[in-house]
Amino acid sequence: MASSLKPVLGYTIFYVRDVAKSVDFYAKAFGYNVRRLDESHRWGELESGQTTIAFTPKHQHETDDLTGEVQLPKSHTHRPPMELCFIYSDVDAAFKRAVENGAVAVSQPEDKMEWGQRVGYVRDIDGIMVRMGSYVGS
Repeated sequence: MASSLKPVLGYTIFYVRDVAKSVDFYAKAFGYNVRRLDESHRWGELESGQTTIAFTPKHQHETDDLTGEVQLPKSHTHRPPMELCFIYSDVDAAFKRAVENGAVAVSQPEDKMEWGQRVGYVRDIDGIMVRMGSYVGS
């Protein structure tokens, strides 16, 4: 495959109720630096290494008409068919910080021996599931 046809993951975009609140929440709860929050508060970005975590309103005429409306899970017993995973060297401390800053604890960190990772789960302020894990052991 020609190198010009190999994709680079540019953004992971979250459709949220309040862009400014979500940007602030992710900065405080998960330790990210804010790269950008536009004046209209319709777009925000966090620095996350080689890709960007971005936030935009869950309803906007520019995309709803093109790709459909964003549908949120009907309750906390439902979740979308994807999850976000942040990797930390100290999962327990990161989990504690997230909960202290408004994340809802779903599952305390525990060792997942099958694949050698310590993992805990929280929900963000929009109900998005976030896995907080250690680096996977060899």
